[in-house]
Amino acid sequence: MSVYDEIGGAPAVKAAVTVFYDRVTADPALEKWFQNVDLTRLKAHQRAFLAAAMGGPELFSGRGLDAAHAGLEITPEAFDAVVEHLAVSLHDLGVEDDVIARVRVRVEGLRGEIVSAVTV
Repeated sequence: MSVYDEIGGAPAVKAAVTVFYDRVTADPALEKWFQNVDLTRLKAHQRAFLAAAMGGPELFSGRGLDAAHAGLEITPEAFDAVVEHLAVSLHDLGVEDDVIARVRVRVEGLRGEIVSAVTV
């Protein structure tokens, strides 16, 4: 069974994305990356991306992660904060800890395509 199915499929992904973006956009350390962004569009892309990343239907047809995040200068710390917000959002929706751990591993594997800023 895929992670997508384990968390409850499309309804769970939709709920997770809603809770996730509520958290991320309220985080002062992350707000600069979400100013002037069409959140409705971004949430739709995120739902499709997460579904595919979790072994669900391959509905994502957007740009690759590296192209979508090019020029944003996302720091390792910002990436870590986003991953934590995702994990907490899933936890708050009742997703089992072992499933959240597998989601973290999948998302961590994308770090190189998203993080472009180096901090010291």
